[in-house]
Order: sequence, then C-alpha cells, then structure tokens
Amino acid sequence: MLKNPAATAPFSGRSFLTQALLAWYPRHRRDLPWRHTQDPYAIWLSEVILQQTRVAQGLPYYLDFLASYPTVHDLAAAPEQEVLRHWQGLGYYSRARNMHHTAQQVVSEFGGQFPATYAGLRQLKGVGPYTAAAIASFAFDEAVAVLDGNVFRVLARVFGLYSDIAAPSSRKEFQALADQHLPPAEAAEFNQAIMEFGALQCTPAKPDCLFCPLQGSCWAFQHGQVALLPVKSKAKAARVRFFHYLVLRHGEQLYLKERLAGDIWQGLYDFALAETDSADLPAAEVLRHVAAFGGQPDTSRVAEDRPAPALRHVLSHQKLEACFHAVELAAPLPETAMRDTGLRAYSPAEIEELPKPVLISNYLAKVS
Repeated sequence: MLKNPAATAPFSGRSFLTQALLAWYPRHRRDLPWRHTQDPYAIWLSEVILQQTRVAQGLPYYLDFLASYPTVHDLAAAPEQEVLRHWQGLGYYSRARNMHHTAQQVVSEFGGQFPATYAGLRQLKGVGPYTAAAIASFAFDEAVAVLDGNVFRVLARVFGLYSDIAAPSSRKEFQALADQHLPPAEAAEFNQAIMEFGALQCTPAKPDCLFCPLQGSCWAFQHGQVALLPVKSKAKAARVRFFHYLVLRHGEQLYLKERLAGDIWQGLYDFALAETDSADLPAAEVLRHVAAFGGQPDTSRVAEDRPAPALRHVLSHQKLEACFHAVELAAPLPETAMRDTGLRAYSPAEIEELPKPVLISNYLAKVS
C-alpha cells in the first residue's frame, strides 16, 4: 500500500520529511500557551480539551480550567457537576468525566505526579496512545511519535499510503512510519511540527500545495491524489431523533432533571422529555405528556397556534430535532411525581449554575 519509495529508503541523520518540517515549524507555528510549558498537567489538559475540538474553541476552556483548577489536586477535589459546568459547550461530555476521574487517579495512585513515561501514562484512565505520546514527548522529552488526524493526513499524502485510517489495523503501519522519521533528540519539536503542518498547511480541504516545502517529494501532489488521501471509510449515517421538551414552569421556577448514568449527557440537566417519531406534536398530545409527568397544565395559558421553538443539534452518530413546549402549571408538581420523574424546581439563578447540554443552554439563551 506504500507508494512513495522515499518512505522506506535508508537515510542517515534527518530524513527529508524531518528536515522540512523542523525548518517550517519555527516560522509558522501558532503561539499557544501549552507550548510554553513542560508541566504534564497543563499539557494533559490541553490534549483532552482539544480532542475533537478546534483550537479557537478550546483555548478559552483551557484557560478557564487552568484558572479554576491550577493543579491536578484542585481538579481531583472538585465536584463532578462543577467540572461539567466548566466543560459546558464542548460536547462529548464523557471526556470531562474521564478527565475528572484521571485527575483523581493521578492523586490517589501516583501522589499527584503524572507518570513520566509513555508506558506509565497509558495506565491512566482515558489516556490513549496519542495522548500518552504527546505528554511523554512534550513534558518528558521521550522519543515517541504522536499519531493524530493531522499526522495521518500528512503521512498518507506524502508517502502515498492508501490504507484506511479508520481501520484499527492501519494504525501500526502509520505508527511505524512516524517512528521512522522521528528524530530522538528533537521528538517534541518534530511532533509539534508535523501536527501543526497538518493543521495549517496540509489541511483536509484546500491544502496549500503551491507553497508547500514537501511539494517535490509528496506522492499525492505529484500524482494528483491530494483530494483522495487519506482514505477514510465513511461513518454510518446519523440517525435522526425527534425530541419534544416540556418546559414546565410554575411561577418563576422551571422543572429540570439530571440525566442518569450510562447516558452521553450523564450528570447534565434538561427538561422533561417526550421522544416521538415526528417533528410535530399537537397541543393535545403536549398536554397528555405533561399529565404523564404529573403536571396539571394551566389550560388557559396553552398556546395552540404558536409554533414551539425548534433547535437542531448534531452529535457524532445522531441528529436531534428538538422542539420546546413551554407549559405553565396550575400548581407545583407533587412530590410523588418529582420522585418518580427526577424533576426538580429551580430558580433562574440555580439553573444558570447547573451543567446543561448546549441544546438546553441555547434554548434558554433564546427565550431569556
């Protein structure tokens, strides 16, 4: 599957790829705060936050987490709901929960000190091969090559690798190639360089091939294959789900519930929910669902003709079409109903402090 003979040609000292990237990086790298430290805690925070998150979006969260939890001890001691509230808006909330658990593991099992080797870092919950390699090289100068989406793309294009990067079996092939070109004495610099090169120069769409220092050696450019590499099998089509949120209000208080264990939104708060197979829910059906949650609607205040606010939210394998039905209650929910449904009444100030899915936060911002 390897097309470019330069990939396997013997070389002494730095390879052509290593030389080009180490020359390119100092001139083009972005000035990012985690590049000015070898503190493994700060580096680990940046890596967790930037997984599946653009730098522009992740940077404020990184700064907020460091300010709120300056040490791993601070993060480990924080309540999970507080951590989720700081994470709100980044999505993939399992990352936040795993991050919190990892901090507790570092404190309880390692005395608050991150393991100083790749092998040791792999013992931590939620720390996979890429994150362990990044921390090991950036914080401890260990000669281990990183392999993320940017690195996959650069290697596939430069060396003509047609293996499916979504297939687990391809990782070994790409890892061996990355390891081959890693300069042991400059591992951290090279790892930063190849990832930055993929982020800024060899981008997924419209890469800057005209001014690329690897143009003369790039298999994809020389053979008109840039748009075809890397090869990645298509993910399964996202399932569309229809959520009808019942925004139950009595006086100034709204009723919300905590999502339970095993849920992608575990530990976050949303409204009473009725999931159907349609984007439409007639007013009579809204009232029926409200009654199922133990509510007594103030029928004089139910708007039958006004369309409910609708929002779309895309998850990794799902598309949520959410409608929000505001319902005034004639009386507070009875204790038995709240016990059965998990709903609780919260004031606006209390709701502000609760960790919520971005879908709920967007709705509240829209109607406030």
